[in-house]
Amino acid sequence: MSAPSLANTGNAVKPEVELPAEAYRQAVDQADLAISITDARANILFANEAFTRVTGYPRQEIIGCNESMLSNHTTPERVYKQLWTDLSAQRPWSGKLLNRRKNGELYLAELSISPVVDATGKTTHFLGMHRDVTELHRLERVVRNQKELIETVVDAAPIAFALLDPSGRVMLDNQEYKKLVTDLRVPEPAHMLLDTLTPGWREALAAAPAACAFVGQEARIDRPAGRARWLSVTASVIDLHSDNADSYYTAAGQAGLLLVIADISSLREEQERARGAALQAVLAEEERSSAVREGLSAAIFRLEEPMNVMASAVSVLQRRDPAAAAVLQQALSASREHLEVLRQVIPHGPQETVVSVNINEILRDVLEVSTPRLLAAGIVVDWQPAPTLPAILGRPLQLRMLFKALVDNAIEAMNIKGWKRRELTLTSALDHGCIVIAVLDSGPGIPEDWRHKAFEPFFTAKGGSGRHIGTGLSRVQQVVADHGGIIDLDESPSGGCAAIVEFRLDGDPI
Repeated sequence: MSAPSLANTGNAVKPEVELPAEAYRQAVDQADLAISITDARANILFANEAFTRVTGYPRQEIIGCNESMLSNHTTPERVYKQLWTDLSAQRPWSGKLLNRRKNGELYLAELSISPVVDATGKTTHFLGMHRDVTELHRLERVVRNQKELIETVVDAAPIAFALLDPSGRVMLDNQEYKKLVTDLRVPEPAHMLLDTLTPGWREALAAAPAACAFVGQEARIDRPAGRARWLSVTASVIDLHSDNADSYYTAAGQAGLLLVIADISSLREEQERARGAALQAVLAEEERSSAVREGLSAAIFRLEEPMNVMASAVSVLQRRDPAAAAVLQQALSASREHLEVLRQVIPHGPQETVVSVNINEILRDVLEVSTPRLLAAGIVVDWQPAPTLPAILGRPLQLRMLFKALVDNAIEAMNIKGWKRRELTLTSALDHGCIVIAVLDSGPGIPEDWRHKAFEPFFTAKGGSGRHIGTGLSRVQQVVADHGGIIDLDESPSGGCAAIVEFRLDGDPI
């Protein structure tokens, strides 16, 4: 049986086709890359058309000359030393040399030189390939200079910049932004600001980037120690193009987000100082009005007690002594008319419009207004706000009066002769869709069996009696309820009273 033909098998060996020497010569001569072949001493034996085009030397003039005739003699000596070290060890060398054309024009050449070794292992020739990269070098330097110029300007700018990639990672920032990281003590201020100003920005950046753009929105940052900071933030959508090879033919890029953050704290502090003076006057006037309402309400409350007794007496006398009952009834009716007149002169509370409210700002206002009383009582304040809080709808003056009443109660509780530990802690936090505010004091506290009575009208724990004429926390509870929140009393870690107020973010004021 004859052996199978190689041509009929899958592993057939194709016969080797020898390329004519002329084809080699023409391929090298017509190549767009400058090619030269030298002897072992670097004397030029062959140069193609591209070589003469790059150097400006005709072929008949360059043949026989040494490659060194192209050097401008300004290339560092260490470069040539490394070149000959590699070639002597029969290793290829690649690098850049500063050369001069025939017309004297300088150009930067990117070279690749390979030793040609014969069968005995001796280097007989060198194959050189080089191209003019002067324009490429110029463009690289222009880009580098522009990059350094932009980075210098951005770093010297008095505002913070942060560029976020499509995943939300900060890929570029400046010195002012790095200062924010230190000052605010958060890993990424950009994330905190976006979470505050446009919740859900991460999903929007991937699905609908335009929804993340905004101009000049302000964020208030509160810190446990130090003054509050106001930052004006502008977010712009930037088209980013990938540098991966597979994106070479892809025109569309991905959306990034550029944040420009300006510190406007000085401006806002000036406005706050002016507003604080006006606020003190407004709160003082409201406290006076509240005192009048409280006093009149308490008087009416006290007067109604004997009048109720008189009404019971009238019912009894109508059977035994109708004449006396009629006289008493007449006096009772006249007294009720006077009480109604007294009730009508009670001043009404302020009528406020519901607006967007920053609870941290409300709390800081209360602390500033209460500072003289806190200092006079020797009370140390520990202010622990959440750095940022989402705004809620509310009535600012009522909320200030609410928290001022809680702070005033805490001051009164600790301002007892001989009471040594006088500490007030005020905290705010965001917890599961609620803003939680805690007012903690180190006073004697409220007994557990009194806590449910504390919100009754005219209740107080002053003097240990559990009762006095005054509104107590009833008005506080009413304001909290009007804002869709809840308030509770508990024992503070120091053994004093803890007043905990919670407002739902989706709650609407009544």
